[in-house]
Amino acid sequence: MKAVHGLSKRNKSPLRIIAIFLAVIILLLISMFLSISIGSIHISFGTIKQALLDFDGSKEQSIIQTVRLPRLLVTAFVGANLAVAGALMQALTRNPLASPGIFGINAGASAAMVFLTVLVPGVSMIGGVFGAFLGGAFAAVIVYVMSSLIKGGDSDVKLALTGVAIQGMLMSLTQTLLIFNESKTEGVMFWLTGSVIGRDWGHVHVLLPFSIVGLLVAFSLGRASSLLSLGDDVARGLGQRVFAIRAFTAVVVIVLAGVSVAIAGPIGFVGLVVPHMVRYLIGVDYRVVLPMSALLGASLLLLADVLSRFITYPYETPVGAVTALLGTPYFIYLARRKKTERKA
Repeated sequence: MKAVHGLSKRNKSPLRIIAIFLAVIILLLISMFLSISIGSIHISFGTIKQALLDFDGSKEQSIIQTVRLPRLLVTAFVGANLAVAGALMQALTRNPLASPGIFGINAGASAAMVFLTVLVPGVSMIGGVFGAFLGGAFAAVIVYVMSSLIKGGDSDVKLALTGVAIQGMLMSLTQTLLIFNESKTEGVMFWLTGSVIGRDWGHVHVLLPFSIVGLLVAFSLGRASSLLSLGDDVARGLGQRVFAIRAFTAVVVIVLAGVSVAIAGPIGFVGLVVPHMVRYLIGVDYRVVLPMSALLGASLLLLADVLSRFITYPYETPVGAVTALLGTPYFIYLARRKKTERKA
């Protein structure tokens, strides 16, 4: 009970949480407007409204319906998926450095996608998604087992270092496949940097069912995640089936991260950065952290996608390069802060 009382003290007041929720929803709406409005052709708010409510087939409205709207939906759901997957992993492992990217899930899913592209050239989009699930799960298990075999040292750092090593190995394997199969993997290099360029309604139709179900199930794990973040003994003492919750949460993480990688490539750092920002803003109650992470993750990836349209204008930069550019300094800051906290 003492630990639960400590948890409640670390949460912010309800009024502050409501105010921040409203602010993030406004940020999401602004991000969505910018995502549709800005590009090679600037589109006004009136045209966007007309395209959504009274489509007349004009050039600008056709661009909205066939290009920018599906890209917006893909970007928003991928951002939400990765942020929620990162928040679940940080609660599950009690490791502030945990995220689908750091634990090798993104790299494993990417390697599986490239394997399928080379060995099964006619694989369907759904087949690719299930391949990404298997690749991500395989990488996560390898990282966990290998870090467990290392004696001594800090478990958080061991997991992070093992994840980076496995991620590097899988990326090298992927690059090797690409080099020896250039004719079959044309266009994959751009996808591997994490990109939402050219995503259409076909991608939306594959992404949405997995994302909606995965996010709803993730939100239902909020209370269990809060208790797990207090430690296994406390969670078990409060009646939680720790092993079953961990296994189920891991499946949800792999589904959310795997389908995102299959559709948009391995976009990094969203799952690492967003949960930290959310906990700083509203506290550590995962019943609130998870939905807030979804909203903020969607907003930030949409803004990163808008920014990616200007870095090498008139050409577009993959959004994964933008998130890496912004997220790497934050990762270094987190690692240094954790080291300083341990010394204190």
